[in-house]
Amino acid sequence: MLCVVILTFNEEGHLDRCLESLSPLNAFLIVVDSFSSDSTALIASRHNARFIQNRFINQAQQFNFALTELPKDVKWVLRIDADEYLTPKLAHSINEALASPSEVMGYGLKRRMTFAGNLIKHGGLFPVEIVRLFRFGHGVCEERWMDEHIVVDGPVGQLEGELIDDNLKSLTWWIQKHNLYSNREAVEVLKLKYAPNTANKTMAGSAGLKRLIKERIYSKLPVVPKVLAYFLYRYVIRLGFLDGKEGFAFHFLQGFWYRYLVEAKVQEVERCVQTNKVELHEAIERVLEIRL
Repeated sequence: MLCVVILTFNEEGHLDRCLESLSPLNAFLIVVDSFSSDSTALIASRHNARFIQNRFINQAQQFNFALTELPKDVKWVLRIDADEYLTPKLAHSINEALASPSEVMGYGLKRRMTFAGNLIKHGGLFPVEIVRLFRFGHGVCEERWMDEHIVVDGPVGQLEGELIDDNLKSLTWWIQKHNLYSNREAVEVLKLKYAPNTANKTMAGSAGLKRLIKERIYSKLPVVPKVLAYFLYRYVIRLGFLDGKEGFAFHFLQGFWYRYLVEAKVQEVERCVQTNKVELHEAIERVLEIRL
């Protein structure tokens, strides 16, 4: 049996679309909610999904909690966010893969992002393959505060079709979300810098290659040059300018503003350590409001 896990918090604007796209899979649905105040629970009920509430700490811990709540007869697990949905081709490809004998332990899905209602087709952001489908018991989500991925203990295959990441909320909400994300990513940057032995396992596919470059090359460069170079790489060399005015806004905000915000918060934590003579974990709690 296939089980699909969806993590939610106030996702009434997305959840119905997401669950509709999953209907061809005939899967067991489990929604793990962080105490939403909207109609998320009602929508989950309409689709006969099991609805569980659990206090949110981070995505990794919430998803790994979900794995402890699955039925015993589950063979495969698919992770999908509420603001994502499967194309019909991807749903068909999943059904075909699970019906065919194979030694594969997981499958990579091609994720395509949208911004302001427009598909982002350039900037090196497609195709990015991320493992979201895996044999139960052979995969787990990395224990990270940000940029967490599923790691499987065997070969990984690829599927046809696309996973569309299409958030319908406002730009103000997007900015607020990425401001919070920058706190979590700053923690990962600080861990890499001061506790490199806590690194996670190597991932498969293009996501693993991006992580490798980010940690072994990008992280060691001066702040302003590397952030500017990354934006120019995406926008000029990888043809992000072909995504139009919405593409410029996306590549600038996500490829420059967000990356600089992360680095600025790392520097803020380091100043707190030096100025107040406190341990790193205490500075992280004071500045980023994250308790390790």
